[in-house]
Amino acid sequence: MFTENELAFMRSQRLLRLATLEPNGQPDVDAVGFEFDGQRFIIGGRNLPASRKYKNVAAGHHLVSLILDDLVSVSPWQPRGIKIHGVAQTAQMTGRFGPGDYLVVTPQVSWSWGIEGDEFQSGRTGPHKTVWTPPSSRAEDKPASD
Repeated sequence: MFTENELAFMRSQRLLRLATLEPNGQPDVDAVGFEFDGQRFIIGGRNLPASRKYKNVAAGHHLVSLILDDLVSVSPWQPRGIKIHGVAQTAQMTGRFGPGDYLVVTPQVSWSWGIEGDEFQSGRTGPHKTVWTPPSSRAEDKPASD
């Protein structure tokens, strides 16, 4: 689970970067709007099924990476962020953009920096790492997928 500080940071952000994998092996990254429901990242948008990111996940490339980051200060250099490795599914649901098609990302591992204190000491980082436990297997906890 995310810490309270990590959750507060996520609530302050409007965009994240989503990395998917194209069928030919080429990584692809997009800036996307999102919401976090406490367990999963919900990603929507206009005509999402026509997008490369949606098509990549629908084609069976379910492993994705997410990055949320910003700069607290440029001088001194104070970046902060969260990186997430997770599993994405396509889903029909009602979310931030109303009813429609969404990508739902369940975190597996996350790392954060600059959020839980000053991890940048002597040019070395010491990120906060979380390994997520598998989500519930109950049907009502799973998004509808195609």
